[in-house]
Amino acid sequence: MNRQTADKVTLFLTGLQSRYSGSRDFFLNMSAHFTSGTKTYSLNAHAKSSGEDVLCFNFMGNGYELSFGDLIAFIADKIPQFDEMPLVYSERGKNIEIRADGRNVVTGTTDAALTENGPAGGVSVMSDREYFIKPDRAADLLEAIGILGRNGKVRNDKIRKYNQIDHFIELADPLLRRLCRIGDKKSDRPISIIDCGCGKSYLSFALNFYIKEILGRNCYFTGLDINPNVIEESRRTAEKLRYKNMKFIETDIAAYEPDGKYDMLLTLHACDTATDKALRFAIDNNIRSVICVPCCHKELGAQYSIDGFEDILKYGILKARIADSLTDGLRAMYLEAQGYEVSMLEYISPIDTPKNLMIKAIRTGGKREDMLNRYRNTLKALGAHLTIGE
Repeated sequence: MNRQTADKVTLFLTGLQSRYSGSRDFFLNMSAHFTSGTKTYSLNAHAKSSGEDVLCFNFMGNGYELSFGDLIAFIADKIPQFDEMPLVYSERGKNIEIRADGRNVVTGTTDAALTENGPAGGVSVMSDREYFIKPDRAADLLEAIGILGRNGKVRNDKIRKYNQIDHFIELADPLLRRLCRIGDKKSDRPISIIDCGCGKSYLSFALNFYIKEILGRNCYFTGLDINPNVIEESRRTAEKLRYKNMKFIETDIAAYEPDGKYDMLLTLHACDTATDKALRFAIDNNIRSVICVPCCHKELGAQYSIDGFEDILKYGILKARIADSLTDGLRAMYLEAQGYEVSMLEYISPIDTPKNLMIKAIRTGGKREDMLNRYRNTLKALGAHLTIGE
């Protein structure tokens, strides 16, 4: 392999370094296998100790202790000496693969799950990841939503979906516990959640199970969707599970009149302006917390302009990508202006889908006029408006 190949690999590894820095506690190991002719030399780097940014490994008879950045440089330096190199970066629940040879560098991602007979078939064997929705305890739920096969194992073609659902519960857990106020016996009222643009409601069913059967708190769910087919399917699934604490309503979000108060609003991949309608609904109805995975960003993309950036924004793909970030940033600003504490994080790998941002918000105070004015000024500078408000 040549230096150009090494530079490409280094670029991908730099992306992994950012991922490692943000999720070091979930890192398992990184392995690489360097092949030259019939000989292969391997390294398997793992953390020296918890909380320490030192990775240990042996290579060609020598022991090393390097930072992640130095490990990247080490690998890049070795690449030109060999014919090919497959590399796997492993963290809890996910493997990211990089394969380099003399012709190309390719990347991919797989869930950290194995099958006894390989990818072509066989019984699924889950990884060492500590799952929040465990198949042995949530068999009825996972079977009802198509994750579990009749043999009681997670279906091979649903392992990724299962990991995504469970990872969502993992990310939602701190907020759920904050709502439940675990340990406070006086706070025993039911948790009420509304799912806007619920689709087939897989995440609501998983949350239902987790809140009631793991956290031990009574809960009630309302699912809204304008598509009658998914509403009917959600109703059938709820009936099959005997989840009597759920109701599903065919309606546009903006037209729905709530019949009670909600503790959390959930909206994932709601299309067109539905994400903004859902966030507006949360604000207008004083909903305490929000979990949002945005989808469409077309509204801003069709409106905005930035003085001095015309030569960049003339490229449609760049204008669309910038619109994505601007839209979600404006959404966060508006939520903050309404008294919410907001955080953003990566929901799943961008290799799986570019729509991988999660917005979490919890109301901690009153309206902030200073932030609202900054939000308005930003919209004015862009020459745009959003359905979320103002």
